[in-house]
Amino acid sequence: MSTNQPVLVRAAEAEVLPAAGVTLFADVADTGGHLTSHRSILRPGKDSAPPHQHQEASELFFVLTGSLRVLLGDDLITLAKGDFLVVPPNTPHAFEAAGDENTEVFFVLTHAKPRFDYYRLLERVYRGETNAAELAQTSDLYDNHYVESPVWQTRQS
Repeated sequence: MSTNQPVLVRAAEAEVLPAAGVTLFADVADTGGHLTSHRSILRPGKDSAPPHQHQEASELFFVLTGSLRVLLGDDLITLAKGDFLVVPPNTPHAFEAAGDENTEVFFVLTHAKPRFDYYRLLERVYRGETNAAELAQTSDLYDNHYVESPVWQTRQS
Protein backbone atom coordinates (compact mmCIF):
# COMPACT_ATOMS: atom_id res chain seq x y z
CA MET A 1 0.00 0.00 0.00
CA SER A 2 1.41 3.33 -1.00
CA THR A 3 -0.07 6.56 -2.19
CA ASN A 4 1.27 9.87 -3.30
CA GLN A 5 -2.21 11.37 -3.47
CA PRO A 6 -3.39 14.05 -1.07
CA VAL A 7 -6.15 13.09 1.35
CA LEU A 8 -8.81 15.72 1.93
CA VAL A 9 -11.75 15.10 4.24
CA ARG A 10 -14.25 17.94 4.47
CA ALA A 11 -15.87 18.34 7.89
CA ALA A 12 -19.34 17.83 6.40
CA GLU A 13 -18.24 14.54 4.82
CA ALA A 14 -16.49 12.99 7.84
CA GLU A 15 -18.23 10.03 9.45
CA VAL A 16 -19.46 10.94 12.94
CA LEU A 17 -20.10 8.33 15.64
CA PRO A 18 -22.15 10.41 18.10
CA ALA A 19 -22.47 7.96 21.00
CA ALA A 20 -18.70 7.45 21.12
CA GLY A 21 -17.96 11.11 20.38
CA VAL A 22 -15.66 10.16 17.50
CA THR A 23 -15.27 11.74 14.06
CA LEU A 24 -13.40 9.58 11.55
CA PHE A 25 -11.08 11.35 9.11
CA ALA A 26 -8.69 9.00 7.29
CA ASP A 27 -7.86 5.34 7.76
CA VAL A 28 -4.83 3.43 6.51
CA ALA A 29 -6.58 2.48 3.25
CA ASP A 30 -7.00 6.20 2.52
CA THR A 31 -3.37 7.09 3.35
CA GLY A 32 -1.52 4.26 1.65
CA GLY A 33 -0.91 2.55 4.97
CA HIS A 34 0.77 5.55 6.57
CA LEU A 35 -1.68 6.57 9.28
CA THR A 36 -5.19 6.67 10.64
CA SER A 37 -6.73 9.76 12.23
CA HIS A 38 -9.81 10.82 14.12
CA ARG A 39 -11.12 13.38 16.59
CA SER A 40 -12.72 12.51 19.92
CA ILE A 41 -14.87 14.59 22.22
CA LEU A 42 -14.48 13.23 25.74
CA ARG A 43 -17.06 14.06 28.38
CA PRO A 44 -16.14 14.60 32.04
CA GLY A 45 -17.02 11.66 34.24
CA LYS A 46 -17.61 9.32 31.30
CA ASP A 47 -15.55 6.25 30.49
CA SER A 48 -12.88 6.95 27.92
CA ALA A 49 -9.98 4.80 26.81
CA PRO A 50 -9.00 2.25 29.48
CA PRO A 51 -5.35 1.21 29.88
CA HIS A 52 -4.06 -0.29 26.66
CA GLN A 53 -1.06 -0.35 24.40
CA HIS A 54 -0.35 -0.72 20.71
CA GLN A 55 2.33 -3.19 19.69
CA GLU A 56 2.92 -1.61 16.28
CA ALA A 57 1.48 1.91 16.29
CA SER A 58 2.61 5.17 17.78
CA GLU A 59 -0.30 7.35 18.92
CA LEU A 60 -0.19 11.13 18.64
CA PHE A 61 -2.46 13.33 20.76
CA PHE A 62 -3.16 17.02 20.15
CA VAL A 63 -5.55 18.68 22.61
CA LEU A 64 -7.90 21.08 20.83
CA THR A 65 -10.05 22.11 23.81
CA GLY A 66 -10.25 21.31 27.51
CA SER A 67 -7.71 19.19 29.35
CA LEU A 68 -6.85 15.52 29.18
CA ARG A 69 -5.71 13.19 31.98
CA VAL A 70 -3.31 10.61 30.50
CA LEU A 71 -1.76 7.48 31.91
CA LEU A 72 1.71 7.25 30.38
CA GLY A 73 3.44 4.09 31.56
CA ASP A 74 3.25 4.39 35.35
CA ASP A 75 2.77 8.17 35.38
CA LEU A 76 -0.33 10.35 35.28
CA ILE A 77 0.00 13.61 33.38
CA THR A 78 -2.47 16.29 32.35
CA LEU A 79 -2.42 17.81 28.89
CA ALA A 80 -3.91 21.26 28.29
CA LYS A 81 -5.22 22.93 25.15
CA GLY A 82 -2.45 23.02 22.54
CA ASP A 83 -0.37 20.26 24.15
CA PHE A 84 1.02 17.51 21.93
CA LEU A 85 2.04 13.99 22.99
CA VAL A 86 3.42 10.98 21.11
CA VAL A 87 3.04 7.59 22.79
CA PRO A 88 5.42 5.01 21.27
CA PRO A 89 4.49 1.35 20.72
CA ASN A 90 4.34 -0.94 23.75
CA THR A 91 3.70 1.94 26.16
CA PRO A 92 0.67 1.48 28.41
CA HIS A 93 -1.62 4.49 28.22
CA ALA A 94 -5.18 5.56 28.96
CA PHE A 95 -6.99 8.88 28.84
CA GLU A 96 -10.08 10.76 29.94
CA ALA A 97 -11.37 14.30 30.16
CA ALA A 98 -9.89 16.15 33.12
CA GLY A 99 -11.86 18.86 34.83
CA ASP A 100 -15.51 19.68 34.29
CA GLU A 101 -15.68 20.50 30.56
CA ASN A 102 -15.63 18.44 27.39
CA THR A 103 -12.19 17.75 25.99
CA GLU A 104 -11.60 17.56 22.25
CA VAL A 105 -8.52 15.69 21.01
CA PHE A 106 -7.15 15.06 17.53
CA PHE A 107 -5.48 11.63 17.27
CA VAL A 108 -3.15 10.16 14.68
CA LEU A 109 -1.82 6.60 14.77
CA THR A 110 1.17 5.81 12.60
CA HIS A 111 2.24 2.34 11.50
CA ALA A 112 -1.35 1.50 12.36
CA LYS A 113 -3.69 -1.24 11.34
CA PRO A 114 -7.07 -0.21 9.93
CA ARG A 115 -9.02 1.16 12.88
CA PHE A 116 -12.30 2.64 11.66
CA ASP A 117 -14.14 -0.64 12.26
CA TYR A 118 -12.81 -0.60 15.84
CA TYR A 119 -14.43 2.81 16.40
CA ARG A 120 -17.65 1.59 14.78
CA LEU A 121 -17.64 -1.37 17.18
CA LEU A 122 -17.00 1.04 20.05
CA GLU A 123 -20.03 3.05 18.89
CA ARG A 124 -22.14 -0.12 19.12
CA VAL A 125 -20.87 -0.69 22.67
CA TYR A 126 -21.83 2.88 23.66
CA ARG A 127 -25.27 2.38 22.12
CA GLY A 128 -25.76 -0.86 24.10
CA GLU A 129 -25.96 -2.96 20.92
CA THR A 130 -23.05 -5.18 21.99
CA ASN A 131 -20.86 -5.53 25.07
CA ALA A 132 -17.30 -4.47 25.79
CA ALA A 133 -16.12 -8.11 25.79
CA GLU A 134 -16.42 -8.02 22.00
CA LEU A 135 -13.83 -5.21 21.94
CA ALA A 136 -11.38 -7.31 23.94
CA GLN A 137 -11.63 -10.07 21.34
CA THR A 138 -10.30 -7.72 18.64
CA SER A 139 -6.91 -6.92 20.22
CA ASP A 140 -4.76 -8.35 17.43
CA LEU A 141 -7.07 -7.21 14.64
CA TYR A 142 -6.91 -3.54 15.66
CA ASP A 143 -3.60 -3.54 17.64
CA ASN A 144 -5.41 -2.38 20.77
CA HIS A 145 -4.21 -4.54 23.67
CA TYR A 146 -5.82 -3.88 27.06
CA VAL A 147 -3.51 -3.95 30.09
CA GLU A 148 -3.88 -3.67 33.87
CA SER A 149 -2.77 -0.47 35.57
CA PRO A 150 -2.94 0.02 39.35
CA VAL A 151 -2.01 3.67 38.80
CA TRP A 152 -5.06 4.22 36.58
CA GLN A 153 -7.37 2.23 38.87
CA THR A 154 -6.45 4.32 41.91
CA ARG A 155 -6.41 7.78 40.25
CA GLN A 156 -8.36 10.58 41.87
CA SER A 157 -10.74 12.74 39.85
